[in-house]
Amino acid sequence: MIPINLLPYRAERRKQLQKQFITLAALTALIGGIVWFLGHSFLEGRINNQNQRNTFLETKISELDKKIAEIKKLKDQTQALLARKRVVETLQSNRTESVRLLDQLVRQLPEGVYLKSIKQTGQDVSVVGFATSNARVSTLMRNFDASPWLEDPKLVQIKAAKVGNVTLNEFSLTVQLSRPEEESASASGGAGRKKS
Repeated sequence: MIPINLLPYRAERRKQLQKQFITLAALTALIGGIVWFLGHSFLEGRINNQNQRNTFLETKISELDKKIAEIKKLKDQTQALLARKRVVETLQSNRTESVRLLDQLVRQLPEGVYLKSIKQTGQDVSVVGFATSNARVSTLMRNFDASPWLEDPKLVQIKAAKVGNVTLNEFSLTVQLSRPEEESASASGGAGRKKS
């Protein structure tokens, strides 16, 4: 047999494998770097896109918040104006009540009855006066009940009182102010209340 020396061949083969390994490692590192760069660029782009969308949404939200604040302010102003309107309507509907009350008191007052004081609290009217007899007080209460502007008279008290040299009956009664049906309908837009 002939002796063959394979050392140079093995060294040569080792160098080739090492060169191939270094090339593959470099190529893998290059491909890995490219993949990392592309992935990083893609994710960075998505993040920037999302940040831009978030900024846009925050801007729109702040604009909507300002509009909501304006709407709330307008609602508050509307409520204030409606409250003023209701007050004006109430004053408008009640401005002639005191005149009508005094007119009805004069019209319904029978002979022999004298009024001492009149006090109105809302729709309630307290009347204090003197009468020559209890029958005169009853007549006054019937007249109040028959009036279209007065209703539900209630006698609180009646007692004998000396006025000067004359003995009279001092009475105290309450009566409710009301509106006739036609007046109520025109004042409240057709929703009149009937007198009971």
